This record gives sequence, structure tokens and C-alpha cells, in this order.
Amino acid sequence: MKKMNKTTKSNMVTYLMVIVIFIAVQAMVATGNVSSLLQGLLVPLCAYVILAVSLNLTVGILGELSLGHAGFMCVGAFTSAFFSKCAVEAIPAAGVRYLIALLIGAAAAGICGIVIGIPVLRLKGDYLAIVTLAFGEIIKNIVNILFIGKDSKGFHFSTKDSMSLGLEDGGTVIVNGPQGITGTPKDSTFVIGVVLILVTLFIVLNLMHSRSGRAIMAIRDNRIAAESVGINITKYKLMAFSVSAALAGVAGVIYAHNLATLTAQPKNFGYNMSIMILVFVVLGGIGNMRGSIIAAIILTLLPELLRGLSDYRMLIYAVVLIVMMLFNWSPKAIEWRERYLSRFRRKNNKSTKEAA
Repeated sequence: MKKMNKTTKSNMVTYLMVIVIFIAVQAMVATGNVSSLLQGLLVPLCAYVILAVSLNLTVGILGELSLGHAGFMCVGAFTSAFFSKCAVEAIPAAGVRYLIALLIGAAAAGICGIVIGIPVLRLKGDYLAIVTLAFGEIIKNIVNILFIGKDSKGFHFSTKDSMSLGLEDGGTVIVNGPQGITGTPKDSTFVIGVVLILVTLFIVLNLMHSRSGRAIMAIRDNRIAAESVGINITKYKLMAFSVSAALAGVAGVIYAHNLATLTAQPKNFGYNMSIMILVFVVLGGIGNMRGSIIAAIILTLLPELLRGLSDYRMLIYAVVLIVMMLFNWSPKAIEWRERYLSRFRRKNNKSTKEAA
């Protein structure tokens, strides 16, 4: 019971941290202390936080290195944007349409996670990382050669160009290859993003502390020992991987519905995006969801906050990366942190006993 209370308290601190940050940002926006450039980053920031938390489920809890997270984000983004553009007239209520788009994006990414996970999760270490990286690049390239149009006869598909779709007069091109999808309803807001962050945290934290989560961590710590006590290795690895992929799809939905034109470029769905998400996880602490949130916020906003220091901003960015890495992984820093926390706990317990 004591352990359960400790876990619940830790989870509540995480939720409270997100809510406090949200209130602080809303207050700063209301008082005009946030520039329009930073306001434009708030929705993508929510997507990055969800990506970091969901990838931590695979890297930190499952213990597998995945570099294809941007691919799952791409699947969620394009399937949801495709649905929203097609359903603008059929479903005029933006809230209902956006909710369905979220479900579609999450389901599509989750299914991809299952399909990819069944063969890929038999691999380990660098081999798994290489295959997931290839998946992300394949998805991006498929989207860039895909042309989809719609007219009175239905949908038309091509991998050549938009002219080869053979659309009737009045037909519309929905997916235009490298030019992507234009005209997606901009339904994503900062409030919706924060709500989805809380939902993501609820799913991941409850999975971590459930029976399934303990089985997943047992597989991470010692696969042979876990299998010897009857844990279904394939089932639980696939569960963690597919849930992580589905949440990445949710981040893709947020991202897609914040852009006028959605394109599958290397900067937003390529290798660099997957590496950036992994950096959030590593710097925030592998397995530490709270740290992933803080790292995603700092490393997303820092380049923009330092934009005035054009000559030095990347230098400062690199210094912050190094400092965060040392703080999270240096044995001396870990020892100091544990000593400080234990001293804080003793003082807290002493004051509680005196009050009683």
C-alpha cells in the first residue's frame, strides 16, 4: 500500500507539473509576454512532448532502441489529414471531426506498429535500430510518390503524377506527392495539445505500473529469466511497441492539424526527427517520463529563445545539451542528487512528525 501511495504521488506530481506549465504559459500569453513566434511553437511543442513520452515507453521501459518514431508520426499525420480534408463538408463540427481524426491517426500508426513489430522485435540492439530507421525512411518516401484524387467516381490513386489520376472536371487532388496535403483544417490548439499530453501520460504511467508494465520491465532486465517464469515475450514487447506507435500517431495528428500544408520532408518526418526525439529521451533520463517532458520543452524552445544571439545560440544549445547529459548520467551528479533528495526526504519526514 505504501508503494502504491508513492507511485500515485509521483504520477500526480507529473500531472501537476504539466498543468502548472500550461497555466503559466496561458497567463504569459494573456499578458502579452510571449512573442507570436513562440506562440506558433506551442502546438508543435505538445506533439514533441507526446513523442518523447511515447518513445520512452519503447526505449526506457521496453529497453529497445527504435529510430523509426518519425515514421509512425508520419502515418498518423497523413491518415488523419487525409480524413479531415475529405470529411470537411460531411462533418462540419470541428470537434467531432478532430476526435475521429485522432482515433484514425492513432489506429493507423498502431496497426503499423503491430505489422512492423511482429518481425522486427525478434531483432536486438543495433539491428532493431537499423530496421526501424529504414521503416521511417520508407514511409516518408512512399508518401512522397503517392497521388490521390477524388471525383464523382470515387478515389483515384497513382504513383506517377497528378495528371495520371484521370480526374473529371471539378475533381480535387487530395494527396499531391511531394507537395503533400494542402488545406487541412487547423483544428489543433494548445489546450487540446495539453489535454492529449495528460492522456498520453495517463496511458503510459498506468501501463508502467500495471502487471503488463512489470512484465515488460522484466523482459528488459533479463529476457531469459522472464521467459523462464512464463512471461509471453512476443505479446508484451508487441504491446509496448504498438502503444508507443499509436501515441506517436496522436502526435502526428496534432502536428498535421496545425499546418496549412503537410509535406513529408526530412526535417519533419525524416531521420533527424527520430534522432531529435531520441535526444529528448536520453537527456531527460531513460525511463523518466517527467525528464522527457522537461527535455522536450527546453530543447524545443531554447533555439528560439536564443535567436537574438545569432552567433552564439548553437554554441549555448550544445553547452546545455552537455550539461543536461552530465547532470543525468554522470556518477558524481547522480550521487549528489541522491544525497540531496535523501536529505530533503529526512527533513520532510521530520517536519511531518513534529506537526503530528
